[in-house]
Amino acid sequence: MGDVVATNRKARHEYEILETLEAGIALTGTEVKSLRAGRCSIQDGYAVIRNGEATLKGVHIAPYEQAAHHNVDPLRDRRLLLHRRELRRLTQQLEERGFTLVPLKIYFKRGYAKVELGLAKGRHTYDKRRKLRDEDEKRRTDEALKRYSRGQQV
Repeated sequence: MGDVVATNRKARHEYEILETLEAGIALTGTEVKSLRAGRCSIQDGYAVIRNGEATLKGVHIAPYEQAAHHNVDPLRDRRLLLHRRELRRLTQQLEERGFTLVPLKIYFKRGYAKVELGLAKGRHTYDKRRKLRDEDEKRRTDEALKRYSRGQQV
């Protein structure tokens, strides 16, 4: 993976990510410049597939300051570049099982802007609490084992 521009840390808490895939993003020149400057937010973003095309919605790429009148709407829908067979497979999964596509990262790879999408299933509140509790328990266990292996009191 190249230079990471934005990550969606909230997504892994809100959703159970079952699978990830990489897609290109169709952008204008000013959007690319703004991304390179790191001025992007993907917290509220999601992807949809309609009429055989994938679209990224709700991602905010700030206007590029030096571009003046060449800027586009910061929240516009952006086309995702995926292979036809990937689109077909995703369409099937989104319709059948009620999954959603969530952007996890936006980054540059060999000069091209890419987005890492997660095929996600929404988590219930009690699942979120259980996950946090399990992580906390694991952290405490690891710390105790580390202290024990050093010969300190637990």
